[in-house]
Amino acid sequence: MILSALLLLLAAAPRVELVDEVFEIPAAEWRYFEISLKQQPVTVGCDYEVQSRGAQVRVALLTRADMIRMRQGDLYGVVASTGFGSTGSARFPVHLPGQYALIVDNRAPAPRPAKVHLRVYLDFSRAMPQIGTLPPRRQLAVILISFVVFFGIVLWSGRKLLRAVRR
Repeated sequence: MILSALLLLLAAAPRVELVDEVFEIPAAEWRYFEISLKQQPVTVGCDYEVQSRGAQVRVALLTRADMIRMRQGDLYGVVASTGFGSTGSARFPVHLPGQYALIVDNRAPAPRPAKVHLRVYLDFSRAMPQIGTLPPRRQLAVILISFVVFFGIVLWSGRKLLRAVRR
């Protein structure tokens, strides 16, 4: 709820930082961070660095429903994921608003307790209007129409002025 209010207040900002913390994750376990997205499109970005020697984690973005299935041990789907590693960075484009969870998974083949510095942010720069140019044919059409309208107004005004002067 507070996160939603924060997102609405900072909606004008192209990038909103959600998390910049160190998490301790026991071996063969995972932790998650919930994200409520009301705007689209947005890119969920994260940077992580494992501070524990020899430990590796992966980061995955799941819908909230899939995160609940994962917690219950059922089959679940993943929106996007990184591979296991000691450092990494990921950008997950999200096109549908909804409830999501960012998972930090410490269930690598040889799991060890991990201390992970995680930074999560939302990037709204794609949602900002993109400034572009018209194709050359349309540019020519706009110029020609503008000239026709301009000279049409000049001729009409000139005729009105000549009539007024002759009276």
